[in-house]
Amino acid sequence: MDLYLKVRLACAGGMSQREAAKHFNVSRDTVRKMLSYSEPPGYRRTAAVRRPKLEAFVPIIDAWLDGDRQVPRKQRHTAKRVFDRLREEHGFTGGYTIIKDYIRQREQRSREMFVPLAHAPGHAQADFGEAMVEIGGVVQKAHFFVLDLPHSDACYVRAYPAAVAEAWMDGHVHAFAFFGAVPLSIVYDNDRCLVSKILPDGTRQRARLFSGYLSPYLIRDRSGRPGRGNDKGSVEGLVGYARRNFMVPIPRFATWEAFNLWLEEQCRKRQNDRLRGESETIGERLKRDLAAMQELPAAPFEACDQTSGQVSSQALVRYRTNDYSVPVRFGHQEVWIRGYVGEVVIGCRGEVIARHVRSYEREDVIFDPIHYLPLIEQKINALDQAAPLQGWHLPEAFATLRRLMEARMGKHGRREYVQVLRLLESFTLADLHAAVKQALDIGAIGFDAVKHLLLCRVERRPPRLDMAIYPYLPRARVETTSARSYMQLLSGDAKDAA
Repeated sequence: MDLYLKVRLACAGGMSQREAAKHFNVSRDTVRKMLSYSEPPGYRRTAAVRRPKLEAFVPIIDAWLDGDRQVPRKQRHTAKRVFDRLREEHGFTGGYTIIKDYIRQREQRSREMFVPLAHAPGHAQADFGEAMVEIGGVVQKAHFFVLDLPHSDACYVRAYPAAVAEAWMDGHVHAFAFFGAVPLSIVYDNDRCLVSKILPDGTRQRARLFSGYLSPYLIRDRSGRPGRGNDKGSVEGLVGYARRNFMVPIPRFATWEAFNLWLEEQCRKRQNDRLRGESETIGERLKRDLAAMQELPAAPFEACDQTSGQVSSQALVRYRTNDYSVPVRFGHQEVWIRGYVGEVVIGCRGEVIARHVRSYEREDVIFDPIHYLPLIEQKINALDQAAPLQGWHLPEAFATLRRLMEARMGKHGRREYVQVLRLLESFTLADLHAAVKQALDIGAIGFDAVKHLLLCRVERRPPRLDMAIYPYLPRARVETTSARSYMQLLSGDAKDAA
C-alpha cells in the first residue's frame, strides 16, 4: 500500500506515467492500474474455470451424490470414495484435489437459505427430545416434551419414560396449566403419535387421541414438512438448550415427578433471562404472549389411551404387549382399559377393578397379589407356588403368624392365613401388620382374632378378646406336669399293654 500511495502522489504532482514507472521500477500497466483504482482491486477472473479432465465425469459424480440423499448420512460418498470409484470404475486420470474442490462447491450451491421470521404473540411450537437421566438409581433414556412460545422464547419442559401419544397429550395439559393459557396455534412435526397418515395431496390424517385433544382446547394445529426441522426451528433450538443446560450433568432424582418439578423451576428461572438482541426479558415478552392466548377450558383434557380387552383364565388383561392382573372374579369378562403416562386403569362396566404402575417393557407381567387371594383360598395347595405371590415382601410378623397357624391347624391353618391376607382387600398393610403383631403378642393365633384387633384399631376402640365371649378362638394352655399325673399315665400304659 505504501508503494501504491507513492505512485499516486507522484503522478498527482505532475510526474508522467512513463517517469513513474521508471522511477519506482514497475511496469506502465501497473502504474495505469494504480491510477485507475484507489486501492488494489485484487485478482479478478474473467473466464470460468475449466477442468478438462473432470468435465466428462461430472454427470457421474452428480448421480452418485444425488442418490446419497436416500441413504443414511454415515453411508454417503466422501470425496475420497468418489475419487477411488472414478479411478477404478471409469478410468479417471485426474487428481484428488479437483474432485474435492468440485464436491465442496457443489455442496455450497445446494445449501438451503432461510428467511428471518417474526413470530406474532400467542402461537407455539412443540417437539420431543432425548437425554440420559437417572431415576430411582436406574440410568435410562428420558424423552422430554418441549413447548416453546417463539414470540417471547418462554418454554415448558417435562420428561417421560417414553414418547408415546399419552405423553404428548399429558405434556400439553401440564404446559397449558404452567402458562395458565392455551396457544392459538401449535406447529408440530409429523410424529406417528400425532399424524397417522399423510395423504397424497399433503393433508394430514390426525391420530385418534391427538384429534380428541384438539377439540376441547380449540387449537389450530400446523404440521411442518417431513424431514424439515427448520419449519419449527425455535423449538428445535430449545430442545438442544434444554439438553445442554438442564440435563448436564446427568440429572439424578428419586422419581419422575421430582424431576419434572425441578424442570418446571428451571423454566421459571429462565424467564428472567434477556436474550441477545432483545431489550426485554423473556418474562416481560411473555406477557404479550399470554394476552393473545386463549383461556383454559373448564376441565383439563384426560390424557389417556382408551381401549378394551378381555380377562384371560389367569385373570390377566393385555395392554401394549404387557399383561396386567385383575381380581379373579372378573375372569373371562370384557373390560375397558385406560393407559395413562404413569398408570394403567382397568374397569368392568362402571367399576374400576384394577390400577397398576405402567410398564414400558415388552411382554412384561404385572401382578397384584391381592387379586389372586380368593382363588388361592380355594386352591390352598397352590399357596407356595403361586406366581403372583413370588417376590411379595411382607413383614416378618406374617411369616411367624403362618408358621404358628400351620403348626396348630395344619391345612386349615394355611387357609386361615390366606384369609388374614385377604383383609388387605379392605385395609392397609400398615394397619394389618399392627394387628398381626398385637395378635402374636397376646397369643391369639387365628383369623377372627386378627380381624377383631384390626377393626378395633381402625375404629379406635379397645379390643375385647375374652375367651368366654369368643370360645371359638384357639388359645394355648400349658399346665405343669405333677408326679401323680405322671404315675397315672404310666399305670394306664401298663394296663393297655396287658
